[in-house]
Amino acid sequence: MKTLLRIDCSSRTEGSHSRALADYFEQNWKAANPKGIIIYRDLAKHQLPHIQNDTIEGFYTPLEHMSSESKKATALSDALIAELKSADDLLISTPLYNLNIPSNLKAYLDQTVRIGHTFNINENGYYGLLEGKSAYLVTAKGGVYKDTFMEAYDFQEPYLKAILGHMGIKVKGLFSLEGASDQQTLEQNKILVENTINLSFK
Repeated sequence: MKTLLRIDCSSRTEGSHSRALADYFEQNWKAANPKGIIIYRDLAKHQLPHIQNDTIEGFYTPLEHMSSESKKATALSDALIAELKSADDLLISTPLYNLNIPSNLKAYLDQTVRIGHTFNINENGYYGLLEGKSAYLVTAKGGVYKDTFMEAYDFQEPYLKAILGHMGIKVKGLFSLEGASDQQTLEQNKILVENTINLSFK
């Protein structure tokens, strides 16, 4: 029985293109995994705090030396990482805000990308600790970036691929809805993206 962790971060809880496509992906995932479990984390409805100095210090303090304050400062990170580790598949839906991901998703990643828990380092460099998990990314953009001069300004998708890979999570599917600010382009691209999602479950 598989578990999907769905993370939404669009500030628009109604009328969000990224959320709507994530709903469509979820329907397909449910059909492919009828006994599967879905965990929901909505970063817009339930805001996470940005990491503070005491949190960072706690990240780098050995467990046997952690004070009660350090344990309290890292408790949220511990819970988020445990939730992430419990999932087989990860679904992230995100709009493009100012050329990158929303700050609430960055706050989530700052809490979960943690040395000794989701990645580590040895003489050969960094390596991920969450191998065997698959990630699916649903992204939405007001403009068209792919295969245009604007592609160089899209830091959303390269960043997500890099940071998930840093933890050992392989991005198995990327579903990008572009041109959402133009209704005709939106409708055309929405059909294409939905077809791509369908094909990924064949």
